[in-house]
Amino acid sequence: MPQVLTPFTDAPAVEEIIANTQTWLERAVIGLNLCPFAKSVFVKKQVRYAVTGASTADELLAELEHELTLLAETDPAELDTTLLIHPQVMTDFLDFHFFLGEVDALIRNLDYEGVFQIASLHPQYEFAGSEPDDIANFTNRSPYPTLHLLRESSIDRAVAAFPDAEAIFERNIETMERLGHEGWKKLWLS
Repeated sequence: MPQVLTPFTDAPAVEEIIANTQTWLERAVIGLNLCPFAKSVFVKKQVRYAVTGASTADELLAELEHELTLLAETDPAELDTTLLIHPQVMTDFLDFHFFLGEVDALIRNLDYEGVFQIASLHPQYEFAGSEPDDIANFTNRSPYPTLHLLRESSIDRAVAAFPDAEAIFERNIETMERLGHEGWKKLWLS
C-alpha cells in the first residue's frame, strides 16, 4: 500500500501507535461492541492504519485527501476503511472539533459526499453539553487523534443488517455507564 505523504520517521513509534490503536479497537470498540460493524472488517484485515507525521492542519488535509483517494481507488474487499492517525497535530480537542468543518469541506470539494464519511475520534473527545470526565465521552475516545474514513456503501450494508442501528449511540452510553471509569481503566491493565 502507498505510504502516507508526511511519513512519521520513527518506525518503532509508528509500530507502537498502531499496536495501541489495534488494542483499543479490540478491547473497546469491538470488545464492548461500541461499533457492531467493526469486528468484520477488523477480522478480515480490511482496515488501513495510516500514521502520519503531519504537524499542521494543511498537511493533515493533504494526508486526508491522499487517503480518501486511495480508498476510492481500492476494492472494498481489500480495503474497506482507514484510520488516519495523526498524533502530532490536532492534539487539542477544540482545535480538532473545529477542524472537522474543513474535513467536511474537503469531502464536498472532492465530490465524495455520499461516498465517504468521517468519524472523529480523539483522546479528549467531549460531546457538546457534557463534562470532560463524563464516561459517555469515552465512546469516542481513541489513543490518538484519529479520522476514521468510512465508505457510505459499507455503512448502508451494515445498517441494513443490524436491527435498530439508530439505537447504537444510546446503547453505547448505557454500556459506558455500566462500565464506569474503573471498568474503563481495567480494560487496559493486561
